[in-house]
Amino acid sequence: MDLIDEGPAGNAPEFTVSELSGAVKRVVEGEFSFVRVRGEVGRVSRPRSGHLYLDLKDDRAVIAGVIWKGRAQGLATQPEEGMEVVATGRLTTFPGQSKYQIVIEEIAPAGVGALMAMLEKRKAMLAAEGLFEQSRKRPLPYLPEVIGVVTSPSGAVIRDILHRLRDRFPRKVLVWPVAVQGQACAPDVTRAIRGFNTLTPGGALPRPDLLIVARGGGSLEDLWGFNEESVARAAAESEIPLISAVGHETDTTLIDFVSDQRAPTPTAAAELAVPVRLELLAWTGEQEARLSRAQAAAITQRRQRLRDLARALPRSDTLIQGARQRLDLWDMRLPDALRRTAQVRRIRLGEVAGSLRPGLLRRAIGAEAQRLADRGQRLAPALSRRIAMDRERLARRSDGLRADGIVRDLERSKTQLAELERRLSSAAGRVIAERSAKLDGLARLHETLGYRATLERGYAVVRDGDAVLTRKAQAEQASHLEIEFADGRLPLGGKPRKASKKAPPPEQGTLL
Repeated sequence: MDLIDEGPAGNAPEFTVSELSGAVKRVVEGEFSFVRVRGEVGRVSRPRSGHLYLDLKDDRAVIAGVIWKGRAQGLATQPEEGMEVVATGRLTTFPGQSKYQIVIEEIAPAGVGALMAMLEKRKAMLAAEGLFEQSRKRPLPYLPEVIGVVTSPSGAVIRDILHRLRDRFPRKVLVWPVAVQGQACAPDVTRAIRGFNTLTPGGALPRPDLLIVARGGGSLEDLWGFNEESVARAAAESEIPLISAVGHETDTTLIDFVSDQRAPTPTAAAELAVPVRLELLAWTGEQEARLSRAQAAAITQRRQRLRDLARALPRSDTLIQGARQRLDLWDMRLPDALRRTAQVRRIRLGEVAGSLRPGLLRRAIGAEAQRLADRGQRLAPALSRRIAMDRERLARRSDGLRADGIVRDLERSKTQLAELERRLSSAAGRVIAERSAKLDGLARLHETLGYRATLERGYAVVRDGDAVLTRKAQAEQASHLEIEFADGRLPLGGKPRKASKKAPPPEQGTLL
């Protein structure tokens, strides 16, 4: 048998494309199951699926990278184009495009330089939005009732803050425990700031009047959680005034720029939050003493001023002497003025009455009667026409009326009328009672102010017939003098007679 030489490829196995791609994938993943790659972030893509695609490159090569959705959401630092990073993951292949890529599990900035570059970029972005403007910062309350502290509950920071608050001015403190470094730091601080702002003022858990975000010193990587954009925006959106006290005096984070007040240390934040109670008590005592001295001096000065003015004032008797004399003068002139007024009115009435004649009145009455008769004759036909029109209109409307509706209206009207009658009777009773009480009061007042009550006290009225005498000269010229007492009248030289039912008003009599 002759052997035919088919060349070197004759014994080579055949693979399908999928088999070859799978073999390459197994080799690559087996050899590079865990790698750390340092490079610069190139193109960054974030599709709606939530996965994150990027390129890692240096000056000579590019590696495609992918971060799956679950990892991308929990990254402490989101990659940005131009950032130098260290990526940790595993190499694999993507047979659909015949390329290899790195599946990234962790990614972090490569050194302090990359972090500073990222920090400056975020600072410039937030500053451009106006979050660092001094005009938007709110003043701190002078003496807050409740202070909210966002910090770690187990560190020395919270003890320093509570100790300083206790020394200066004890206040109610609410602590929201958070992680102050690591991946959980930024989400915890963001939730704490927003959580304090959602509390209801005066509720079971009262809303703080002031917030303090505090942490001790550390490296840039340790403080990086307070440089995250979410923390800075939560602090800027806080409706409660906020003091940032992150790190030592030389440490600076993004929250320091957006907060309403920056404290160099957590202890200094407590000092900014409340005043010193003993200093306030001393100041209050001093102000109270000054106020007492000022009041005493003012009272003394006004008392002396009152004495000076009192010496210049006339005596009270001197002030009322002129008024008393004018009153006596008017009292003497009043009766003559009344008589003259009555005479003038009597003369005017006589002049007016002289022009009135019975014949003139009869003619006026006759003319008015004639006018009324003419109108009565014209009124009868008009009334007849109006009645006929109303009957016709009523007939038209009655065609559309039903008895049951009218009955219901009548029943309702009867009910309303009964209610109105009851209310009217009640109101009339109250009005009559009030008027009766008022009339009784007026009657008692009339009895008190009338001249007959004066007669009961021993006074008398001197009359000449029905005329009341008020002067001695009138009594000397009178022909029949009569004195009215409380129980009757006594003629001088005659028998007493009973008092008349109609007595003159008290101001027209003379009381003896």
